[in-house]
Amino acid sequence: MFYIEAKRISIVIIGALLNAISLNFFLIGANVYASGFTGAAQLLSSIFNDFLGIGLSTGILLALLNIPVLILGWVKVGKGFTIYSVISVFFSTLFLEILPLVSISNDIILNAVFGGVIAGIGVGITLKAGASTGGMDIVAMILSRLKDKPIGTYFLIMNSLIIVIAGIMYEPENALYTMLTLYVTTRVIDTIHTRYEKVTAMIVTKKTDELQKAIHDKMIRGITILPAKGAYTKTDKSLMYLVITRYELYDLERIINEVDPEAFTNIVETAGIYGFFRKD
Repeated sequence: MFYIEAKRISIVIIGALLNAISLNFFLIGANVYASGFTGAAQLLSSIFNDFLGIGLSTGILLALLNIPVLILGWVKVGKGFTIYSVISVFFSTLFLEILPLVSISNDIILNAVFGGVIAGIGVGITLKAGASTGGMDIVAMILSRLKDKPIGTYFLIMNSLIIVIAGIMYEPENALYTMLTLYVTTRVIDTIHTRYEKVTAMIVTKKTDELQKAIHDKMIRGITILPAKGAYTKTDKSLMYLVITRYELYDLERIINEVDPEAFTNIVETAGIYGFFRKD
């Protein structure tokens, strides 16, 4: 267990480093903006510096924007998930302050593409490890428990605001290059992680009632329970079948480990669902 947590934290730190490299080496110098809270912090830093004469770095603003969200995540989502977000935000801020602002290329397209690729890798490996980068990840986790609307809608709204403001405050071309960065980042995240917002979990367990209660205490999701039998042991078990959002995978993993660590779980990507998604 210690090894798994240490590995996950290491990946979160590497993801934070890649995010900082993307910004300080490519995006900030080119006035091209990242996605989510990072892009919002970057845009606010540009506005403060260029129009108000206030020198606030992207790293400091990223930390400030995340404070209320992290507090909300601690209360609404859980301590475990939020701790990874705190680690990610802390190291992102640290690396953004430590790494110098340099311009590797004067070509804005190269900056937009390579910045987007590196940022996408950082976010992708963090999500794949079952951790969080803070910001919109926590917002998405909370919304996934309240609404069944696609989480991508909320990301699209926030990123659209960043693009529009960038186009108004600076050259319209900056907005177009920002769109390119966001597209590249999204594609890279999809390649590394999963592009599906919903996944199907199939759990083979002996502790059916305990696991069902624990899941329903935490998540509002319907569960189909089928009888099952081990091929070698001939032991009677149950197959629990449920569809969840990818943001609930952390909760499900924790619940299974607490209630029945010996349970066998298979997670598959879900392209679409029909009928009722919530529990009645």
